[in-house]
Amino acid sequence: MSRSVRTRPEGSGQALSEAYDTALLDLDGVVYAGGSAIAHAVESLATARTGGMRLAYVTNNALRTPGTVAEHLTELGIPTGADDVITSAQAVARLISEQVPQGARVLVIGGDGLRVALRERGLVPVESADDDPAAVVQGYGGPELPWGRFAEASYAVARGVPWFASNTDLTIPSGRGIAPGNGAAVEVVRIATGAEPQVAGKPLPPMHRETILRTGAERPLVVGDRLDTDIEGAFNGDVDSLLVLTGVTDGAQLLAAPPQHRPTYVDADLRGMLGGQPEVAAADGGGFRCGGWTARAGADRLELDGDGEALDGLRALCAAAWTAVGAGVCELDGGKSLARLGL
Repeated sequence: MSRSVRTRPEGSGQALSEAYDTALLDLDGVVYAGGSAIAHAVESLATARTGGMRLAYVTNNALRTPGTVAEHLTELGIPTGADDVITSAQAVARLISEQVPQGARVLVIGGDGLRVALRERGLVPVESADDDPAAVVQGYGGPELPWGRFAEASYAVARGVPWFASNTDLTIPSGRGIAPGNGAAVEVVRIATGAEPQVAGKPLPPMHRETILRTGAERPLVVGDRLDTDIEGAFNGDVDSLLVLTGVTDGAQLLAAPPQHRPTYVDADLRGMLGGQPEVAAADGGGFRCGGWTARAGADRLELDGDGEALDGLRALCAAAWTAVGAGVCELDGGKSLARLGL
């Protein structure tokens, strides 16, 4: 994918599972939600894998080990090995290992995922700022992480110990709703110390580098539900992306996406990997057409005409909006058009 301004979703004559050698899949909101498989995910992934596509699961959640994530996916009916899972804990552990000596102590504020990843890189996890750590690493530790752990991090960071964070997602979905994520915990230490951590997770380059090193992907396709992590991460890595609408992103957010948040392809769910993607083309008289819909950007609103599949209408609307605003953010009124599509 070029990092120039994207003005429309792209089409593909081939099934995406054939056009790309590896799918780099986000988990929550893409493969499962609240621990249960999302509709069509299990069978879609099985079909893509049978056709020769490698499946790799890429998560910003540093709490669980790759083995634990693989076990969960296998229980859902998606056979997965630990080597198929890449976490932000692994990305941040590599980042730390490049800046401290082999065998260095690292103060861990988080869960087992961080400890396992640090040991894999020859580093020694410790629990106290008084253990003479060479670095501090902070990752999501779950809802039961004691408040005192943030104080421990703050003591070390205030002394000048280098500070690293697996990711800075402010929220994390749970079965009961949206909960504070690692980014919220990072803010606690930032407020106490005034320091800034080095961050490894999506959408930043260390996470993309980790996925390519571990998978060997030559033609990867990032598949995600979040514009600010999955799609921006693909943009930063200069690779193509597929946004699925089974997670946090809705039609209005997609229309308003700035260039770094605009996916290559858009589909309802993971079945979009198994077929080609429809072309969004310039329409006679201006605007863009996709399927049975034509969309145009007026002076202050988006105009939608036609009667086809809702998703095709959304693609046409995105082309009209993104072209109209260029590198800006769409502020055109698209509410009535989205209502016509049921979005």
